[in-house]
Amino acid sequence: MADVTATSVDGSKGPPIGAMRLPRQLSQSKAAYILLAPLLVFFGVSVIYPVIETIRLSFFEIKGLAPAKAVGLGNYFKLLSDENFLRALRVTFVWSFSATLFSVMIGWALAMACALKPRETMVFRVLIFAAYGVSEAVVGFIWLGIYRPDYGLVNGILGGLGLENMQQAWLGNPDTALTAVIVAYVWTQVGLPLMTCFASIQSIPRTYFEAAYIDGAKPMSMMRHIVMPLSLPGVRVAIFINLLQSLKAFDLIYMLTGGGPVRSTETVGFFMFRESMLNFKLGYGAASTVVLLVAVLIVSTPLIAQRTRAVK
Repeated sequence: MADVTATSVDGSKGPPIGAMRLPRQLSQSKAAYILLAPLLVFFGVSVIYPVIETIRLSFFEIKGLAPAKAVGLGNYFKLLSDENFLRALRVTFVWSFSATLFSVMIGWALAMACALKPRETMVFRVLIFAAYGVSEAVVGFIWLGIYRPDYGLVNGILGGLGLENMQQAWLGNPDTALTAVIVAYVWTQVGLPLMTCFASIQSIPRTYFEAAYIDGAKPMSMMRHIVMPLSLPGVRVAIFINLLQSLKAFDLIYMLTGGGPVRSTETVGFFMFRESMLNFKLGYGAASTVVLLVAVLIVSTPLIAQRTRAVK
């Protein structure tokens, strides 16, 4: 298509209109980059540089204040034979899968229930979502009281029901510690799936329900064939965010168990903290961090690519 030219008062033709718009577009682009520059600099200093430095440190053996010694992939090979790290990998998998599964399932179920009475359940939704914004350190203090073996809420309820034989130190038993921490963590994460799934349900056109009602569909049938399939976008967003959150969880584990007992609740993130900050093996801890980074990229890249294709 030929460029449209601008005509002056005397009839002479000027440059194409597209050429007249180009300088303005360039100026807008420059302004955008200028406005983004502080954020990009901050992101580079606080995120990009630490990641690059962590990857660099992972190729060195650094013990305390001793000079760094280049070991290449030695730290990574050592991780593969470290039983503590392999246990941390298993714990991280169980932790992330369980925390994401139960938080999203519970949030999705609550969202469908709240969608039946949106106005009446507004306060309930706010209260559930409020837990998502509470610091995990504060949540840790709350659940420490709930799990106390002497006068904690859980053992108190069991005692009131006549189930004294089930009372125990929930956070001190390797068989129950991880489950107890997962329950506490799920309590903090249900709010986000509730809100994303509820928003997806509210965006469903009312005409779908009217047509189903005219065809004689029952409420449970509408829930199964309309609400559940059309609320899946909110479920996918919740899975993506909650899964990434669970992979980098640290505060709650630190407050409740400190990775114990006998490392039964130690994730890869906590393993990195133990090796780097407590055992002063900076290179070894950095290598475990890189492994966690690779796991996050493996999980997030397909989901981000899928969302990008959906937007296009």
